Amino acid sequence: MSLGERPIKRRRLTPASRLAALAVATLASMPAAAQGPGMPLIRDAEIEQLLRDYSAPVMRAAGLAQQNIRIVVVNDRGFNAFVADGRRIFINTGTLSEAATPNEVIGVLAHETGHIAGGHLAKLREQLRSASTQSIIATILGVGAMVAASQSGSTNAAHAGAAAVTAPQEIIRRSLLAYLRAHEEQADRAGVKFLNATGQSPKGMHETFKRLADQVLFSARFADPYLQSHPMPAERVAALSELAKASPFWDKKDPADLQLRHDLMRAKLSGFIERPDTVARRYPASDTSVAARYARAISAYRHADLRGALSQIDGLIQAQPNNPYFYELKGQALLESGQPAAAIAPLRHAVKTAPNPALIQIMLAQALTASNESKYAEEAVSLLRAAIVKEPESSDAYAQLAMAFGRKGDLAEADLASALAAVMRGDARTARDLATRAKTRFPVGSPGWVKADDIISSKAKVN
Repeated sequence: MSLGERPIKRRRLTPASRLAALAVATLASMPAAAQGPGMPLIRDAEIEQLLRDYSAPVMRAAGLAQQNIRIVVVNDRGFNAFVADGRRIFINTGTLSEAATPNEVIGVLAHETGHIAGGHLAKLREQLRSASTQSIIATILGVGAMVAASQSGSTNAAHAGAAAVTAPQEIIRRSLLAYLRAHEEQADRAGVKFLNATGQSPKGMHETFKRLADQVLFSARFADPYLQSHPMPAERVAALSELAKASPFWDKKDPADLQLRHDLMRAKLSGFIERPDTVARRYPASDTSVAARYARAISAYRHADLRGALSQIDGLIQAQPNNPYFYELKGQALLESGQPAAAIAPLRHAVKTAPNPALIQIMLAQALTASNESKYAEEAVSLLRAAIVKEPESSDAYAQLAMAFGRKGDLAEADLASALAAVMRGDARTARDLATRAKTRFPVGSPGWVKADDIISSKAKVN
């Protein structure tokens, strides 16, 4: 698992874009991290594969299976999920940790899929354009009234002009908020529809929204229902309850193997994110389940007990010899403790057996390069090229590729890979400097020369 992966940079929010952000934060509010310079993300092969497996049937039911929609994990303890474009669903670690069953997370993903399938972002942009036009006209008319009043010396007329500026703005705002509430209701209905189409229970979705409604019930008692971006809790839960309980799959349970994977995900998040004393309370030594042992093993290696951690990880491998992520954990523990050569074998096994091993391939390549054995350089390059096909925006993959080419003595490719790593980090100046040097090392007109020239000319993507 990689904590604090390259954050998604946020542009400065205008009033209109703030409203757009509010519209797509579909459970509570935008996480605090999303309002700052970037969202701290978590990348993990096991968690991302589980979320892909959760979402795949829903995406097929929604007709989005070919859209390559990613689920991005945000390192935020709040219970939240949201869509920010038509390509990604963001979900907080808090949601994954609090959800007791796979069905609860699947329900959240079904709701977010409803936003994407309904084209709510595109519709909202059109509504905002319309509102902006109304706002401009209203402001011009209001300012005109104030100017006329000042010329005539009428105080009452001036106040009327000021009111003419603010009143239409409030009407427009209420109109937009009503539009957003309708989107939320539509996404709820779409989510239940997708779950029914895939033979899954909407109970988790219903219970999730009910729990959230109970949490905000007191504050909602005094809220103006016409100034909310989401339907009021009681109203929303009542509508969702009627729809969900009519499902023929209401009482269907999650498969035992899926529940185990869910429990392992929650344990992994606890082990990596939480303090050792918190992990010990949540997963005491008396709990001998595989999930509890997983959390304790991660916590041990994260807090300098490598010997104890390796013993616990070997016990996990013995219990589940076909679980690639236990081998990945062993490799990561060895690599991060300064034993890259010892990390190679378990990471190779994980790459062979994991269904989507791109992130593990990057880690294995790092171990190969860090071992200082030139014989591994070609293998590292091959692994990283394969990983970049799946992870084309990974700055880590390009940085490791630069090191692998350096081991091979291929300085032109090393400079080019370093430039691309800088591109993915958003460091345009460093990218151009490295590309300029790379360009002098490649034959004129060669593929590497062309790529370097593209970076220099700012034709390459710079985030």
